[in-house]
Amino acid sequence: MSLDYKIVVRHSKRKTASIYIERDSSITVIVPLGTSESEVQNLLSKNEYKIHKYQAKRALLNEKAIKRELVNGQSFLYLGRNYYLQYNAEVENIQFRGRHFYAPEGSDEKLRDMFKEFYRHRGKMFIEPRVQRFAEMMGLKVEAISIIELKNRWASCSDKRPKVNFNWKIMMAPVSVINYLIVHELAHFKHKRHSKDFWNEVDKILPDYQKQVQWLKDNGAALDV
Repeated sequence: MSLDYKIVVRHSKRKTASIYIERDSSITVIVPLGTSESEVQNLLSKNEYKIHKYQAKRALLNEKAIKRELVNGQSFLYLGRNYYLQYNAEVENIQFRGRHFYAPEGSDEKLRDMFKEFYRHRGKMFIEPRVQRFAEMMGLKVEAISIIELKNRWASCSDKRPKVNFNWKIMMAPVSVINYLIVHELAHFKHKRHSKDFWNEVDKILPDYQKQVQWLKDNGAALDV
């Protein structure tokens, strides 16, 4: 099989195999322990048409990515709204006031790191209480919440602790989308796969969740600095 994208194969204790097309169009294949390389290749070959189809969709979405120039007046998203960059010699890091992000002048790399830290810090304060509130509604208990860099995921979870991780980029999305991502991850504590029961669990809390799913499909590529 000839594919132009990176393929990552992971083995797990699960009994079935799954193929995921990541946001950067790379491919993640999760297979049961003991699955041979030839069996993985056979799985990819059988699903070649579907893989190319979804990669094409991902490519179209990635074309919507916004390349932000770090100049005065450039807009940056926060909770679904645009605010504007303004350089200010009196601040040492990102300051959020009114309709502006005030920032010290410096290298583009340093400023992007400042924005990432801003979103991580705000995310910790904003997301953590929401996770606990939704967890209580769903009869769950979460012990740890992290706002981190996730390469190809909006969020992830682990039931060993239990713990949930969120990509700092989601702080650029509307509150309704953040709520959906929280409920989505919490629902995985009850249903590992995206089964009918899983989506029914999400629907119990957020009956309009499909709107948020579509918003991410349409706008997710723009959530970056």
